[in-house]
Amino acid sequence: MNGHYLEVVEAEALHRRICELGATISADYSGLNPVLVGVLKGSVPFIADLIRCIDTPHEVDFLLLTRFGSKGRVAVAMDTAISLEGRHVLLVEDIVDTGLTLSTLRRNLSVRQPESLRTVALLDKVPRRIVDVPLEYRGFEIGDEFLVGYGLDWEGRYRNLPGLWAVMQMDRLQDIHETFPAVAFGSGTT
Repeated sequence: MNGHYLEVVEAEALHRRICELGATISADYSGLNPVLVGVLKGSVPFIADLIRCIDTPHEVDFLLLTRFGSKGRVAVAMDTAISLEGRHVLLVEDIVDTGLTLSTLRRNLSVRQPESLRTVALLDKVPRRIVDVPLEYRGFEIGDEFLVGYGLDWEGRYRNLPGLWAVMQMDRLQDIHETFPAVAFGSGTT
């Protein structure tokens, strides 16, 4: 760590917690064949590892959201292919912060008349919550730091990092982005 970034959750800790979530979800959804709906793009590493830790039959689908306008309104850019009507749906998010996006997404999915609708999020950024949203399963509660890695990005970069890293000085990220991945993968020094 050089004052610019700090690893806050190592890959091994992520894997352990995701397997714990998978075991809980397996027990809760035993015999129900849920549909796990990943929100692209950030949820990809999380859902890929999560489904390997769920030992009950399930299906996987994805949707992609876009933001537009000065107010950051959310729209569905790519919808699920599987019908969710009458199904047990588990929405898979990488991070929940204000709750606004999740609230909109849950309303959108509720009108499709699923049998049940729950959310699993790897990260819960409680200090930024504006809207109270149901979050039935969560991996880690985090503070207000800006994180990259394990699906989270900065300008499309760093989603591939195996752990989660807090960026301590956002104004310096543009200057240090060349050395950051090497350090994160353990192949460089700071």
